[in-house]
Amino acid sequence: MLNKYARELFTRIFTPVARALLRLGVSADAVTIGGTVAIAAGALVLYPLGQLFWGTLFITLFIFSDIVDGIMARLQGQSSQWGNFLDSTMDRIQDGVIFAGVAIWFFTGGNNPVIGYAALASLVCGQVVSYARAKAESLGLNANVGIAERAERILVVLLLTGLTGLGLHPAFLTVGLILLALASLFTIYQRVRAVYQQTH
Repeated sequence: MLNKYARELFTRIFTPVARALLRLGVSADAVTIGGTVAIAAGALVLYPLGQLFWGTLFITLFIFSDIVDGIMARLQGQSSQWGNFLDSTMDRIQDGVIFAGVAIWFFTGGNNPVIGYAALASLVCGQVVSYARAKAESLGLNANVGIAERAERILVVLLLTGLTGLGLHPAFLTVGLILLALASLFTIYQRVRAVYQQTH
């Protein structure tokens, strides 16, 4: 849902950044991989240290690399199957490390295993949401439906984790992650149903 309404706005915002990077000789692939490495560093270093706000801020600085690299490829006229594959693969890594970083902290120094389990549930369900769409498309089908796509999942976990780092009661993060896991489960159902309807 957010993908649909926000991508055009963010494209306008980040097009100047993409043009500047191209002028500096930076490739779209470099932005894709570099953004993923930076996000992994923020999630797997800062989050496990309990730096929830600063970790979220650091991750947010690089989360839009997913948009910037796509703009760069289009400006160069180089949108390709390789770029699409690399981008999707890096997205899965980014999603994984963010939720894993939250889980690690709350299983250890954060001392709140309920949040840890909720983060893991959101991670697993979110990965299946993405896989269901990718598998459907590989079969020539369409499963681009659902209430909890990647943008919604990332927005919820980053917003609530960052606010928790600023003093928001952890119960809000707990409830948010549980609802996110449930929304992801429902999205899986929506995608399975969409594929079933197209094949029967």
